[in-house]
Amino acid sequence: MANDFYETLGVSRTASDADIKQAYRKLAMQLHPDRNPGDKTAEAKFKEINAAYEVLKDQKKRAIYDQFGHAGLNQQAGGGGYSGDPSGFGGGFGDIFEEFFGDIFGGGRASRGGPQKGEDFRYDMSISLETVMNGATERIRIPAIERCETCRGSGAKPGSGPENCSSCSGSGQIRTQQGFFSISRPCPTCRGQGRIIRNPCHDCQGQGRTRSEKTLTVKIPPGVETGTRIRLSGEGGAGPQGGPAGDLYIIIDVAHHPIFERFGPDLLCHAPITFPQAALGGKLEVPTLVGRAIVTVPPGVQTGKRLVLRGKGLPHLNRPGMFGDLVVEVRVETPVTLSKRQKELLQEFEALSNQESQPESHSFLGRVKDFLDKMSSK
Repeated sequence: MANDFYETLGVSRTASDADIKQAYRKLAMQLHPDRNPGDKTAEAKFKEINAAYEVLKDQKKRAIYDQFGHAGLNQQAGGGGYSGDPSGFGGGFGDIFEEFFGDIFGGGRASRGGPQKGEDFRYDMSISLETVMNGATERIRIPAIERCETCRGSGAKPGSGPENCSSCSGSGQIRTQQGFFSISRPCPTCRGQGRIIRNPCHDCQGQGRTRSEKTLTVKIPPGVETGTRIRLSGEGGAGPQGGPAGDLYIIIDVAHHPIFERFGPDLLCHAPITFPQAALGGKLEVPTLVGRAIVTVPPGVQTGKRLVLRGKGLPHLNRPGMFGDLVVEVRVETPVTLSKRQKELLQEFEALSNQESQPESHSFLGRVKDFLDKMSSK
């Protein structure tokens, strides 16, 4: 007797679509054959949860199952042999790949039979600002959907092949006439594929594709930004029915840096300096992504002053040999936790200050005095 689909996924019969999907994903990640190599029990359970999810995620199939059970589903199938999965890859595997890649762009989703292009996949890659500066060659290991070598992507057992559906003559569509109107709908026998596989391949269960893992080399050019897409042609999912493979898109995310802020090819660095350095000026050593540099601080510099080091920023992505600038923003640090002697020296300095040494302060005090005098005269 077949297992109850709700019990297989561990959900109640009133579970929402979101609850069913969450339960399936959790079990699929636990029981996936790649995580349980050689474990026949886990493999069997993995097939069971895939079968259960394939029904319960579909509102029409779920309604039939709730009312008639497994017998209703068997009757709906129509006894026509295996017709393949109209989504391109059955058993809910798309959800597993979505869990890993973050997104599946599509492709291979045509409702008609015949070769179709495989899915385009997305892979999010986080890189450092140092990698942006120099570029790099990274190796990544990802799950893959590849052509079944046993059936060469046909989905049929070796020695046999797909057959045209007799119900729709291979068109994948059934036409009905209603008055003056002709209405087309997907053929229920082959589910819009136009073909039926009566002897499915045992290795891929008629899908023509199998799950695996592969290692890829990704070349990251200097100057990339967050959101940059690197396309690896043909490294997506293998195409259903022997169709061409989709593409893999590497989406770059540049990680936060503890020292630099990025503005395109330019870098901004906040550099604290002491009060004496700000008053007297001098040389200041600052970091760059390729070492160190010296910047000249003019005497009397104020907080917020920006000193520019030309060509010390990041490379331009599409302009080889061109670099942005490194902008050093000065921040004058006010002394804290002063000793008695330091306080005495600052008090002495304050007593010796005049309009020439502190023009902004004296100018502000003069403007305040004029403003108050006008207010009092009204």
